[in-house]
Amino acid sequence: EVDVLLFIEVQETSSHPEPLLVLDPEKSTLLYPRGREWVEAYDDCQVLRTLHIPWTHDQAGHRRTRILLKQQREEQQQLLTYLIGHNLEKETRDRLDELTFTRRKLASLRRQEVANRDPEAYATEPWVTYTPLPNELQEHTKRSLDLVLVQSWFNPGLGSVLQMVYKVFEEQGVDFDRSDLLVLKVSGREEFFSGEHRLSDFLWVRHCMKTHTALHLSVLPWSCLPSDALDCEDWPPIDGFSGQFSSHDDLCLDKKDVDDIVMISLWDCKRKLRVKLLGFDLVALPEKCPPLVYVEAALLYGSKVRALVSSAPKAMAEEVLWNEWLEFDVLLSDLPRGAKLGLTINAVANDNTTLPPGVLIQSCPLRSVLSQGSHTLHMWSCPTQTQDEAVTFGADKLSSATNPDLSGSVAISVCLDRYSFPVVLPNSSRTQNQQNQVRTIALTEPLPPVGRPGLGHFREESMHYASHLPEFLRKVNWMDRRAVEDVHWLLDHWGAPQDLDLTVALELLGLDFIDHRVRRLAVERLDCLNNDQVLTYLLQLVQTLKVESYHDSFLARFLIRRALRSKRIGHFLFWYMRSEVLGCPYFRQRMAVILEAYLLGCGRGMLQLAGLPLTLCVCSSAPLRLREFLQNSDLPHEFVLPFDPRVKVGNVILEKCKVMASKKKPLWLEFKPMPSPVTSDPSTMTPDSSPTTPDPVGIIFKHGDDLRQDMLVIQTFVLMDSIWQDKSLDLNMIPYGCIATGHNIGMIETVRNAVTIAAIQKSRGGSAGAFKNDALFEWLKSKCPLQEIHFQTVETFVKSCAGYCVATYVLGIGDRHNDIVWSNAMSLSVGNLFHIDFGHILGNWKRVLGVSRERVPFVLTPDFLYVMGRVKHKNSLYFDRFKDICTQAYLSLRSQSRLLVTLFSIMMLTGMRELNSTHDMRYLREVLQEGRSEEEARRHFLEQIDVCVTDGWTVQTNWWIHILMDLEKRSL
Repeated sequence: EVDVLLFIEVQETSSHPEPLLVLDPEKSTLLYPRGREWVEAYDDCQVLRTLHIPWTHDQAGHRRTRILLKQQREEQQQLLTYLIGHNLEKETRDRLDELTFTRRKLASLRRQEVANRDPEAYATEPWVTYTPLPNELQEHTKRSLDLVLVQSWFNPGLGSVLQMVYKVFEEQGVDFDRSDLLVLKVSGREEFFSGEHRLSDFLWVRHCMKTHTALHLSVLPWSCLPSDALDCEDWPPIDGFSGQFSSHDDLCLDKKDVDDIVMISLWDCKRKLRVKLLGFDLVALPEKCPPLVYVEAALLYGSKVRALVSSAPKAMAEEVLWNEWLEFDVLLSDLPRGAKLGLTINAVANDNTTLPPGVLIQSCPLRSVLSQGSHTLHMWSCPTQTQDEAVTFGADKLSSATNPDLSGSVAISVCLDRYSFPVVLPNSSRTQNQQNQVRTIALTEPLPPVGRPGLGHFREESMHYASHLPEFLRKVNWMDRRAVEDVHWLLDHWGAPQDLDLTVALELLGLDFIDHRVRRLAVERLDCLNNDQVLTYLLQLVQTLKVESYHDSFLARFLIRRALRSKRIGHFLFWYMRSEVLGCPYFRQRMAVILEAYLLGCGRGMLQLAGLPLTLCVCSSAPLRLREFLQNSDLPHEFVLPFDPRVKVGNVILEKCKVMASKKKPLWLEFKPMPSPVTSDPSTMTPDSSPTTPDPVGIIFKHGDDLRQDMLVIQTFVLMDSIWQDKSLDLNMIPYGCIATGHNIGMIETVRNAVTIAAIQKSRGGSAGAFKNDALFEWLKSKCPLQEIHFQTVETFVKSCAGYCVATYVLGIGDRHNDIVWSNAMSLSVGNLFHIDFGHILGNWKRVLGVSRERVPFVLTPDFLYVMGRVKHKNSLYFDRFKDICTQAYLSLRSQSRLLVTLFSIMMLTGMRELNSTHDMRYLREVLQEGRSEEEARRHFLEQIDVCVTDGWTVQTNWWIHILMDLEKRSL
């Protein structure tokens, strides 16, 4: 008797030539109704009985449902491949591999977010700040702000300003369509005023207040904005239960007939984990061929090796066969979700010759289903590294993907035990009611090594001990299933996510915490952040994706959701992810699939803005060759700058482009400022106004340098500035734009009206200007003829100098020279000093014959002190104020030392040369004086100032040498 009757409708007008092919999951898509949409029955492990299909019954009592059969169609994704920088279609092996399954699961998330997205909020998200208004700007709130409206359209929602505009429109008889939604926009910038915010909270308003410039606004109809419609056809959604399984009680084999068994609970498997090593094949023998080799198998969970077993050694050859079982002293029932199997081929030789190690492959991969049967894995080669750098290499190998270089990599074959049914990891052990009863009893039993009574006490006092949660979780034996269940109970009853400290949440996303419940708690805390806070930590959050056990994770979903709600987050997520796609082969697939999930839902407008030329060749050093190349290149007529989506530029200005005199030959490119159009119809496109600034927009295009280190330093400057701003301490930081757009390729913003210290010194005495203590003072004085303005300039200089002294000291930034072309210390004509080029950080300074070139902790030269009035070793009011500001800023950062250390620890996943060992983290802790009292820390920084005052002449000497070298270079 047939248990289930399926009524199938084929979505075709003509009969299928081979009707049985419609039942092939590789050829067709099986859909069933769920609410108002059709949902695909996708997961082979979840047959019709386990899916939430709305069953009905016929007269005979048979279960029935209506299932629609729809033919699959090949999708052309040339645009996506171009934007992502990688073709995911070529890596799709079958319908149920991790890549394809993740793409399908994320499609459901994307559809839900797009359906719930507020079009107005998405298109006109404002750039605002939540920091207090600086004291020097408070007086501006009492004055009138020059407001220039350059178009005859406006958007209600900004209180009195909008009412005033409507009144002006009525008085002047301005005709506008009241049925069309209206938006308020900064003229010449992709920046909108919207939402319930005070005018002083908008970043551009604060900029106008600080620079004493008029506020130019445009009022545009909603219909003129770029469309956010979705052009890409999406996959049908799949059941949210796909990839998840019932409790252990539901899957338990007790009292079940064979016909009733669908899958087996992993907790019913009482045998030990083992892997059968079949052998490996080499493309060619290495030059130094060892006599013997052996394979080492490791069971890994997080950053730790939980078990290790090795094979017998075999003679080295192009094909080595073992056919040997390697058994771990670990029960299958104790395997946690995300446990991985690592394989390494090692040589037995006196010279320690080593063959490439294997990739870490998941023993419980996709959807918490235990891998079974034979597997052939293409192994990654092992780079030559020191012991300290092994951490970075281990982090890279957290991916489950095998080497895509099938022809040039070592292929190792293994076999895992086979079972008659899928073996899955249950969601829980018992039903909810039973769990509550069992937990009360279980907490009275010992929990090695923490102890269950301590667990219960920890939960009750969680608000007081939340900062110790990472330390507590590090002590948990994650290979003990009962201990893990109790920790999960603790996390499920933690309380409100916002009660968890943000620093703790970021720490829980690190290498030491792989458990999905732990990471879910951390992501729930992140979800409480506003968009500005998410942007602050976005650089680190992208890196922590490498720690996740699977492509589809709570963190990946969080980033996709927030990017689909905010164009600002989406813009930077695109560039951060794309640089990882091109620069990190171990995680290329993961980053690409998450980036694809975002691009398919971001809308037509964002796709167009991201579509600027993503490859620029570095030309020869001849300027004429560069201009010829740019003239013949198919550059877009307008695009949004990758490092600042608020700035849109037009055509390149050929006569102002040049190749810079630096080792890597960076390109100096200038573009015409591009005002935003007031209509989406190209045939009627007109500018909304003159650009906010008539100056060209300059960028430095670099190829050959890893700009992620500069991005990290500038991001930290932004974070430091926000910490200081919260304490009403405005130190005039200038965190200019910088972004990596690919592997060792990227763009840097040029700062207008800036001049290098070297240029100032040279103008005041040639090469000897480096030793003229009054050179900088006289130059600033010449720029400010009025005494009152000069005092304001010196005040700005003192603040900015203090800010960068503290920032560069804490980050251990070295190589602070005054190079004319590539200056590391620059000064604006308004007295605002700032630093650029951060190739040496965390105390990794240049050495000559083993001696460090840096003799002082930060740059505070005699000419800087002269500006502050400290002449002939006599203190001044400005110098005393400088020291007071420095100590305030330093102690403010010290109070956030755990956050700074956590952010830099996460960035160790990048493998940057200046950030790859525990020594680098030790430097950060030492300069922040962890473990010392506040008074001791204050005295420590004042001592650093004294060192700079005493030995500042060594910096002047270095600067003099740089000037001489530059003069000699120019004379050649």
